[in-house]
Amino acid sequence: MKFRNIFWILVLLPLLLTSQDKKNNFKIITYNIWNGYDWGKDQERREKVQNWIKDQTPDVVALQELCAYTSEKLQVDALSWGHSFSVLLKTTGYSVGFTSKYPIEVKEKITEGMHHGALHCKTNGIDFMVVHLHPGSIARRREEASIVVRKLENIAKTTSNYVVLGDFNAHSPFDADLYDPHGKLLNRLRNSNVGKGLDGNLVNGNFDYAVMSKFLSFPLYDLVQKYSAGLAARGSFPGQVLAEVNNESSEQLVSRLERIDYIMVSPELYMKSLDAKVHNGEGNWYLSDHYPVSASFDLKD
Repeated sequence: MKFRNIFWILVLLPLLLTSQDKKNNFKIITYNIWNGYDWGKDQERREKVQNWIKDQTPDVVALQELCAYTSEKLQVDALSWGHSFSVLLKTTGYSVGFTSKYPIEVKEKITEGMHHGALHCKTNGIDFMVVHLHPGSIARRREEASIVVRKLENIAKTTSNYVVLGDFNAHSPFDADLYDPHGKLLNRLRNSNVGKGLDGNLVNGNFDYAVMSKFLSFPLYDLVQKYSAGLAARGSFPGQVLAEVNNESSEQLVSRLERIDYIMVSPELYMKSLDAKVHNGEGNWYLSDHYPVSASFDLKD
């Protein structure tokens, strides 16, 4: 009998250890879903996004552009990919939301001074700030970044585990050398931003890096920058679905790829990170005008 017990211990111990390792792996996804699937009219695209997220088996999902959403509707989405908990910022305009496998503590719903708003939640011992910064004004984005960083200063006093993620509508200095100063993207934006100054999306004819620099200097760490190189890997906007909308070819669309969606993490979570990527492959070409971003961590102490 003793030998039999020893045998089963030897058989089951590796399985138990493997199970424990999997439990400590933690995956995050952020996804701008494009006008709430056409304000609720595109159920087919919604189901495809639900299935894609389910296949990724994330622990946490942050969503932007939850237009025409209610808390009940977000909960249906969350359950479709295996999450029992969800929080919606608001039921008007361009909302953000958050879903998790684990119970969620809502810390703050931030709307004052914010164009779309931000959502501060805590789950599995980690503080998350879901953001969607102003799409058309550098000045407003800088103001919003200052608001979020002030919130982060208080968060960092109580924990070393925190994440800011979502659609920042801003560009990283880590990508500055990847944008052709005479390319299609910047030339197109120069034409559409003439005379706007800081109320537009360019500064002296070039991208503004102040917003992302403010987060980086907090410091927060840019995980996609750590694990990838080049805009072909990092580009999160525009999705191929916009080619038809804008009467462009796929090649034209690719030529103006930019990175505006991020997962930014605290120094401690940076050291625990395992991987991060922008999912801009063919499987996501037509699901949204943005591509989702994911990051995974080993949370073992």
